[in-house]
Amino acid sequence: MTHPASHPPAKVKPPFWRDPAKRALIFQLLMLGGVFGVLALIVSNTLTNLESRGITTGFAFLDNTAGFGILQSLIDYSEQSTYGDTFIVGLLNTLLVSALGVITATVIGFVMGVARLSPNWLISKLAAVYIEIFRNIPLLLQIFFWYFAVLRALPSPRGSLSLGEAIFLNVRGLYVPAPIAGAGFSVVLAVLALAIVTSGVFIYWNRQRQAQTGQRLPAGWISLGLIIGAPLLAYVVMGMPLTWEMPELKGFNFRGGITVVPEFLALWVALSVYTAAFIAEIVRSGIEAVPHGQTEVSRALSLSNGMTLRLVVIPQALRVIIPPLTSQYLNLIKNSSLATAIGYPDLVSVFAGTTLNQTGQAIEVIAMTMLVYLTISLLVSMFMNWFNARMALVER
Repeated sequence: MTHPASHPPAKVKPPFWRDPAKRALIFQLLMLGGVFGVLALIVSNTLTNLESRGITTGFAFLDNTAGFGILQSLIDYSEQSTYGDTFIVGLLNTLLVSALGVITATVIGFVMGVARLSPNWLISKLAAVYIEIFRNIPLLLQIFFWYFAVLRALPSPRGSLSLGEAIFLNVRGLYVPAPIAGAGFSVVLAVLALAIVTSGVFIYWNRQRQAQTGQRLPAGWISLGLIIGAPLLAYVVMGMPLTWEMPELKGFNFRGGITVVPEFLALWVALSVYTAAFIAEIVRSGIEAVPHGQTEVSRALSLSNGMTLRLVVIPQALRVIIPPLTSQYLNLIKNSSLATAIGYPDLVSVFAGTTLNQTGQAIEVIAMTMLVYLTISLLVSMFMNWFNARMALVER
């Protein structure tokens, strides 16, 4: 005798006010509304106070004439330019010193981090001394050291230090030859761009081929030869369409060429040397995190020390190095704002300093400056997170 199947009781839907998910959503909406309400109250109160004191608001001041000069500019700028141009000049100067600082700090940091683990006693101790000295001295003092004690102590233009009568260094800065492109140089640049793209495709194809067949071509050397050889061949074929404007001493200073102001040099060197000391310790800890058995296996396979470091240790150490390395990059970018201490025209010095003092638009100027640093930091973080995900260990 069979019994009819018993059906489970129908799930009773709880009342709206007893559903935890809906209650949480309501509380979050109330919290969000409260935050926006407080912000609206602060903005309204601020605008009312500014209006009662006769202080204008808005971004119309960006179209007014600045009326002051800037020591270094990557775009055409004069005293007749607008405050909007000062913002662009300061932004480009900040990006320039930050980008160059990140590159040099990374190179120095990796070299010092590897040297710290060298079996050579002298090299290891020299790297340790470098790290302990520059990591434990405040960055502002290091900027003053490079600017006042090193660059300001250089000779006058007439007694400049020269390298091959083409590069000159004196108290007023570094003077290097300036390239002047002629007709046909755009073809050389186009060939260079094509060589870079072709090399990227070739490296990708070589990796896919290695994964499928186990065979590997020297893609690095082939790509390097392509990137250097193809533009060089195009340069010769187009009749060498590139000349150099050499700096020459005329009167009391050098004329022609490219002038690198000492304020930029001091800030660049200080940021690079200071941040590299921290990166060196990150690299050292990342290498030591790789199991020693990996090194023993590579030696058992007759790999040289250089190949072991480049092909086995560093790729695995990068998974440990990249996250703290991102923090050091962000610190370097934000520390570039110390440029105002020596007068380098970065964003803080030119826009949040001189422009703010002349216009009195404190809220707009500070908000734009903060937004710039926030945007740069978020973009750097996004790129490094993407790179970290690419280097992460893929498990099946």
